[in-house]
Amino acid sequence: MKNPYIDVPKPTVTWLWQAFTGVGLVILLGLHFIANHFIVKAGLRDYSQVVAYLRNPVILCLEVLFLLCVTTHALLGVRSILLDFGLSDTMERRLDQVLKFAGVLTVGYGLVLTWMIVR
Repeated sequence: MKNPYIDVPKPTVTWLWQAFTGVGLVILLGLHFIANHFIVKAGLRDYSQVVAYLRNPVILCLEVLFLLCVTTHALLGVRSILLDFGLSDTMERRLDQVLKFAGVLTVGYGLVLTWMIVR
């Protein structure tokens, strides 16, 4: 009798990263909402409060980690959806390159904007 689980694909590193960043997103988004919408009077910070908030090194690290988790999770999700179309190995490698480039640009842009606020 043939084992029905023999053809079931094993989790890949990208799937594990997707799950890890998903858990990270739940935690970091919760912290972000609490700090930015529930603790602040009127539920929103003005620009000077945002600057003061981001100048705290712990908060800055958490917000940068949040940016990394969002970007990684989103791009791995896009990759997973596009791979469902059955791309060739060459197209898969090209897709990986394009998504890595988009990720670096996105995180770089976010870091530049954060730096402009904090400086």
